[in-house]
Amino acid sequence: MNNEGVDMIMVGVAVVATMLVAGSLLTFVRLSRGPGLPDRVVALDLIAMYVAGAIAVYAIATDQPIFILPAITLALVLFVGTVAFAMYVEKRNREGRDEQ
Repeated sequence: MNNEGVDMIMVGVAVVATMLVAGSLLTFVRLSRGPGLPDRVVALDLIAMYVAGAIAVYAIATDQPIFILPAITLALVLFVGTVAFAMYVEKRNREGRDEQ
């Protein structure tokens, strides 16, 4: 790859990294101010997804594709955790309605 292509990749990496940081900061605000537990859990999950994205961006920036595997693994584990939490919230809401 020529120097122009490498420069474009580095510009893309810088833009994506900036967007990941900005999104993480905004999500951290939601995490700290979230009105309820589901809001906070979703915000925490999103921050962890931003970390997975940052790992992928790092793999691209350093040209070491071995780091993509941990990013994919983290994303899959986070997805399973989110589904488990959604089932917990649904069950808790269902039991709360039965008591009323």
